Order: sequence, then structure tokens, then C-alpha cells
Amino acid sequence: QNIEYMFGIVGIPVTEIAIAAQAVGIKYVGMRNEQAACYAASAVGYLTGRPGVCLVVSGPGFLHALGGMANATINCWPLIVIGGSSDRNQETMGAFQEFPQVEAGRLYNKLSVRPSSLEVFLLKRTSIYGRPGSCYIDIPGDFVNLQVNKSSVKYVECCLPPPISTAERSAVSEAASIIAHSKQPLLIIGKGAAYSHAENNIAKLVDLCGLPFLPTPMAKGVVPDNHPNCVAAARSTALQHADVIILLGARLNWILHFGLPPRFQQDVKVIQIDICAEELGNNVRPAAILLGDINAVTKQLLEEFSKRPLKYPSNSEWWKRLREKIMNNEERSKGLALQKSLPMNYYTVFHHIRELIPKDCILVSEGANTMDIGRTMLPNYYPRQRLDAGTFGTMGVGLGFAIAAAMVAKDRTPEKRVICIEGDSAFGFSGMEVETICRYNLPILIIIVNNNGIYTGLDADAWKEMLKFGDPATCVPPVSLLPNSHYEEIMSAFGGKGYFVKTPEELRNAVKASLTDKQTPSLINVMIDPQSERKKQEFPWLTRSNL
Repeated sequence: QNIEYMFGIVGIPVTEIAIAAQAVGIKYVGMRNEQAACYAASAVGYLTGRPGVCLVVSGPGFLHALGGMANATINCWPLIVIGGSSDRNQETMGAFQEFPQVEAGRLYNKLSVRPSSLEVFLLKRTSIYGRPGSCYIDIPGDFVNLQVNKSSVKYVECCLPPPISTAERSAVSEAASIIAHSKQPLLIIGKGAAYSHAENNIAKLVDLCGLPFLPTPMAKGVVPDNHPNCVAAARSTALQHADVIILLGARLNWILHFGLPPRFQQDVKVIQIDICAEELGNNVRPAAILLGDINAVTKQLLEEFSKRPLKYPSNSEWWKRLREKIMNNEERSKGLALQKSLPMNYYTVFHHIRELIPKDCILVSEGANTMDIGRTMLPNYYPRQRLDAGTFGTMGVGLGFAIAAAMVAKDRTPEKRVICIEGDSAFGFSGMEVETICRYNLPILIIIVNNNGIYTGLDADAWKEMLKFGDPATCVPPVSLLPNSHYEEIMSAFGGKGYFVKTPEELRNAVKASLTDKQTPSLINVMIDPQSERKKQEFPWLTRSNL
């Protein structure tokens, strides 16, 4: 089935499966936690369009992988999970790590099955057809070393690529008419557009029609962030005042505030383009629905506009309003970025990182403020080169995603660097995967933006004062982590290079040194002001303002 990568942790009863996978040329990466292994395998699915495989042992191993299955399915990424399970003749007897894995897996997967025989069972088609997602196959321990007659083994040919569906012509014509009559249009590009490799046609549509566009976080780079029509720096204004919104593979979920007031106009007309019929009309009744592959439907819109040309005027009041907001927001960010005070703030850190990292690097980002501010400060110029917490808002994905990206890059674009930017809290979820990175000699650059906490932390002096009040479990704020933790020493312990930095000059020197060394993993631990926060926003980031 052209599966190239397998990630997992071996043990009873799946060790032989990993060995057999390597014997036929599948690359096996042994991870330190099943959750990180599952995140890595799912990222392969997004980056390549073919599912990666996660291999786990029975019981607890399977349960640890559930987070990755759920994350893949909610992100709409193809994934195959193979889990060992108890021998069939010991079911209900209290077997070693016995658990109803197939039943539990159904909540998190498109398909969760146990084959009835050793014939090849086809999961890849289900994981990639329609809306992609995770699939689980349960392998009883007695299957692993069961012997069969070789002549009875049935080999299934590689499944065909997913069929390309297009929208109804009448729907395309109706959508084009709505766009043509709009006064304040906005194109929203989702990661579904990135997954469908629609970048060329979407760029043509933006240029042909002169439409302002807003990428969702993992759609950054489908059209380069430095394109003059990108209005990411005026996001709230664009969403709040658009009269027509074209959704290209984006969902009106929490990330887009459900498409409802006050973040959107009450009477906004939504043109929804999606591969999944069930998604159409979710939360907001659309003015037009185009069911089909994002790339194919965008091509249909291009053909429609070639018959009736549309060029939205660049000197319109709408564009003037958006550009004014972009300029104001960029000036505010620039003011924060150029502050000279120490400890540094988030904006200063990202300003210096942005000046040094390659334009074509793959950026992995997670953390609260680290991810949110990094998204606005670090541009993407190419599609499928930003991986973050995604639709599920999952913390702990970073190092698994980075390992997957590095494995794929090594085979396809070995000159491309993977840069993983983590909050200190986010790093803690999967920090031991640094050993995995060093074991496989993946030249990943990890940058930890360390504020001693979750959202905010305490400096060393405040921490000492806090401890005078008694037991840390009763007096230390729940968001606090140990001040000035030397995470870079974890990388050094495993043979990589670690840097502890406090000033812009130290940061720049460490980034330059790390990028110059293309063979060795690096970790830069950047200390910032524990009270540094995002600049004041017009709206809370989550629709429920009390959060």
C-alpha cells in the first residue's frame, strides 16, 4: 500500500511486527511514548497524503495512543494504528492487558476492526477516502506468530488515489454571482485546502479576482503570508465586517468563532466549499454550497470567472479599511518586538528568530502564547510547512510532529530544516522524545520560549517568596513551573547541542550556530519575562469570554 513510515513502542505482542516491517523496507521509528508515536504517524499522513502507521502494544499502550487517533480524526488526517491484543483463546479470562480495544477504538476512528483471518485487511482506503481520518486494526497475540500456507496469502493491490469530486455547475455559477455582487468579500483558506494541494489554483483565484484572504493556522503558506492580499494582520476586522465569506476547506468551528455574531455579521453570506457533505451548513446556513475536492472546485471557480471576469477594486473602501488595520496592528507588534528591556518578551524573541530562519523551513509550534504570537510573527511561504495544535487544540504534539517532518524531509527534501518552537509547558508533554531525535540523528532545531509557566509564571525571586507561605501544593499558583529550568541540558545529555540564552545577542548566536550545523540536533532554551503576554486583543481568543 506504499506505506513508508511506522512509529511506535514495541513489546508483547507486537515486537515481531516492527522487525517484519523493517525487513520489507518500511522505516520504523521507536518512540518513547505511544501518544507521541501516534502524533508522528498522523503528521506523516498530512504531509504526504498517505497514512503513517502507529504500532502499539495491548491495553495501556493502546490507550496511550487514543489521543493521537482522536487528534488525527478531528484534524482530518489519514492514520493507521495497529494494536496488539490478547490471544483469542484467553478472551474474558483476565488475559494480560486484556481490554475491549476494537469497541473503544470506534469512538476515535473512522474504522475499528479485528480481522477474522490472516488475509490482508485493507485500511488505507478508508483512511484517505472522503474526509480523511484514523483507522484501527486489532491484532491478537496468537496471530503474530501464527503459521499459514504461503500460497493462501492474498495480496491486495495498492488502492487507487481518492476519487476527485467536483461541485454542481449550478452551485459554482451561483457562488460566482454572490462573490461578484459582494462589497466586502473575504476568502478564508483552511488546512483542507493545504491537504488537497490546492495552492496553485487558490493563488490564481486570489490574483485573478483581487480577493483579500485569511489563512487558518495550518493553512498559512497555501498562498504566501507576504502576498499583498493577505489580511491575517487584520483578522478580527476582516471577519467582523465581511459581507461574503468563501470558505475553502475551513470549518466554522471554535477557530472561526462558529461564524456567529459578534465576530461575524448577522447577515453574512457564506459560500462553503468542503469535501464532506455533513459539514455543509454547520452552525450557519450557507448562501451557496459546493461539495467536492477543494482543488477541483477552485479550478471550477477559475473557469467560471474566466467567462465573466471579476477584479475586486484594490482602491475600495473595504481594502482601505483592511490596510489601515493591518498597518496599525503591525506597528503595535513592531513596537513590542523592538523593546530593549530584559528579560525579553515574546515579540522580541520571534522578531530575531524570523530574521534568521530559512524561508522554506518546516515550522512546528505549540504552546499557548508561544503558538498564538508565533503564528502572527513567523510567516509561512509554502504550503504544508506549519504544524501546530490544530483543530483539537492538542498540547504535546510538537516533538512527534517534528520527528515526522524530519523523517519525511530527509527522504524528499534533505536540505529543508525542521524548527520546533515550544512553550516550556508544551515541551514537558513529550520532552523525552529528544532522545528519539538524537538516536535517529535528526537535525531538528527546538526552541523553547521559557516563561516559567503555563500562560504566565514566576521569576526566581517571586518563587522563593511564594515558598515561604508553606507547601507548594497549597500556595504555588497552578500555572507556575520551576523557574529557570535548564531544558537545554536534556539535549546535551543525549549528544545534541544545548544553549541557554537570556539576551537577543545570545539568541541570535545560538540560532546561527544551530542552523550552520546541519548534522546535529539542537535545543535553545530562551528565557523571557514570566509576565510577558500577547498584546491586547479586540476579542478574547475563545468565544466564551469567561475563559
